Amino acid sequence: MTFSPRTIIEPFRIKSVEPIRQTTPAERAIALDAAHHNLFLLRARDVLIDLLTDSGTGAMSSRQWAGMMIGDESYAGADSFYRFEAAVQKITGLRHVIPTHQGRAAERILFGAMVQPGQVVPNNTHFDTTRANVEARGGIALDIPIAEARQPSVYHPFKGDMDLEALERTLAKEGSNVPLVMYTVTNNSGGGQPASLANLRAVRVICKRHGVPLFLDACRFAENSWFIKEREPGHADETPMQIAQAMFAEVDGATMSAKKDGMANIGGFLALNDDDLARRCRDNLILTEGFPTYGGLAGYDLEAIAIGLEEALDEDYLRYRVRSVAYLADRLTAAGIPIVTPPGGHALYLDAKAMLPQIPVTEYPAWALSCVLYLVGGIRSVEIGSVMFGQQPDGTEKPAAMELVRLAFPRRVYTQSHVDYLAEVLSYVGERRGQIRGMRIVSQPPALRHFSAHLAPAHGSLLVS
Repeated sequence: MTFSPRTIIEPFRIKSVEPIRQTTPAERAIALDAAHHNLFLLRARDVLIDLLTDSGTGAMSSRQWAGMMIGDESYAGADSFYRFEAAVQKITGLRHVIPTHQGRAAERILFGAMVQPGQVVPNNTHFDTTRANVEARGGIALDIPIAEARQPSVYHPFKGDMDLEALERTLAKEGSNVPLVMYTVTNNSGGGQPASLANLRAVRVICKRHGVPLFLDACRFAENSWFIKEREPGHADETPMQIAQAMFAEVDGATMSAKKDGMANIGGFLALNDDDLARRCRDNLILTEGFPTYGGLAGYDLEAIAIGLEEALDEDYLRYRVRSVAYLADRLTAAGIPIVTPPGGHALYLDAKAMLPQIPVTEYPAWALSCVLYLVGGIRSVEIGSVMFGQQPDGTEKPAAMELVRLAFPRRVYTQSHVDYLAEVLSYVGERRGQIRGMRIVSQPPALRHFSAHLAPAHGSLLVS
C-alpha cells in the first residue's frame, strides 16, 4: 500500500519563531504613502508577509548556527575560508574561489576586470544588478532568451534557455567585442525559469568555437538542478549534486550570491579557472572588499555558506520548495489570475499586463499591482517590469518586455497557512482588478531606480472606489 499525501509538509521542525505584526488597511495606506509608493522604502515591521526577495531572507538551519560557533575570524588564512573554499570547489570544480560580501560585488569585480566600454555581454536574461554592473563599465547588456521566455502564458519546460541562433549571430558579428557570455540559472528576470543542461552545453560549444569564456550566474543553481532532474530527459536518476557539477563543468567561471542557494543571510563568491584573471580579481577584491581569505565576510558567514551550499541540494528540501510555489500557482490559476507558466522555483510571477489591461505600460501596471497587494493584505512583493528595466543608460525610457510582479519565497520561513493566506488575498484582488489604476514616477536616481524612486498614483488614487 502506497500513501501519496496531497498536503505539503515542510521538511523541517520549527525551533525558534519571530512575531509578525498585523496591521489595518488604514495603517498600511499611511505606511505606503510615507514610503512614496515604493515597497523597498517600507519599514519591515509594517509588512505581514514579505516576498520582496528571497535574497538573504531565509532561515538558517541548526547545523548552520552550530557551524557559526566555530567561525575562525583570523584576518588571513582562516580555517573557515578553507572549509568554504572546499565546499565551493566540490560543487563547481573551479580552482580559484574568491569570497565576496554578496553577488553584486562578484559581478562588479568580474566585469571590472573583463568589460571595456562599448563591449557586448550576452545573457539569457540579465538581472538588475548584473545589468547595472555591465552598464557601469560602459558595456552593453544584451538579453537573448528563447522566444517562449517572453510569452508568460505559453508553457515551455525550460524558458530560461538562451537563443542559440541569436548567440551565434552576436558572436559572429561582434567578434572580440564580446569579452564573455553570462548564463543565468534560474532565469530570474524571465519568471524564475530554469535552463536545460542541453542548452547550456550547446552555448558552451558556440562560445568555445568563438573563443569566448562562459560564466554562470549561479544564484539558484540548486533549484535549476532540481528542474533538470524533474523535466529534462536522461537526468531523473541523477542527484541534484551530480547535475550541479555537470552544469559547472561547462563554464569557465561563476558569480554567486550565497544569499540565495547558499542558504545564508549574506555572502557570495566569484569562482574561475583562469590564473591571470583570478590574480587581477583578487587585486580588486583587496582594494574594495577585503583580504582574499575573507572577502568582506566574517568567518562565521563563511561557515554558514559552506553548510548551506550542501543543504540547498537536499532532495527533500528542493521538492518541498518547488512544490510550495506550484501549489500557489494552482490556486491562482483556478482563480483566473494570469501568471508566468510554468511556475518558477523561488518565486511566482504575476502577469500584470494581462491582469490589468486598463493600465498602459507607461503607467507601470506591475508596480500598481504590487502596491495594491500591500494595501489589501500586507504582502510585499517586487515589480519586474518597466520601473525596474525601462530606464536606459542614455536616460531614455523603453518599456520592459514583460510587466511582472514577483512573489519571492524566502527559504524555510513561511508555512502552508501563509501560502493559503496569499492565495486568498490574490483571489480577492483578482476579483477587483478593474478598480486598479496606474502610477507615475515623481523622482528617480540615475540607475537601479526601483530601489529608491518615488512614485504616486497617476490619477489621484490607486483604486477606483
